[in-house]
Amino acid sequence: MPPFERHVFVCHNVRPEGAPRPSCSKDGKSELHTRLSQLAKDAGLAARVRINKSLCLDQCEHGPNVVVYPDAVWYGHVQPEDAEEIVQEHLVAGRPVERLRLADKCINTKSCPHRS
Repeated sequence: MPPFERHVFVCHNVRPEGAPRPSCSKDGKSELHTRLSQLAKDAGLAARVRINKSLCLDQCEHGPNVVVYPDAVWYGHVQPEDAEEIVQEHLVAGRPVERLRLADKCINTKSCPHRS
């Protein structure tokens, strides 16, 4: 079997109530991950794209978060209803979903204006 063309990491980290940073998943079940996985399978991508659950991606203020590699495209505030657009536009057509994309200045930096 050939290697996967893309890996999609879906944060499903759960923090305790009152934690200083928000959780990407309220219950750790990640409806978003389930939806992305099913839609990728339905689109015939199961052998080419791997949808993975991830713990913290350190972008908590933008959660729920999804990152697609090797494209290095980071998505924030992703909801289950956004999954179809990500699968069809990005994973099938190769066009990142700009409305969900995190700004480069907010990725892996302590100076993001959204960070608490």
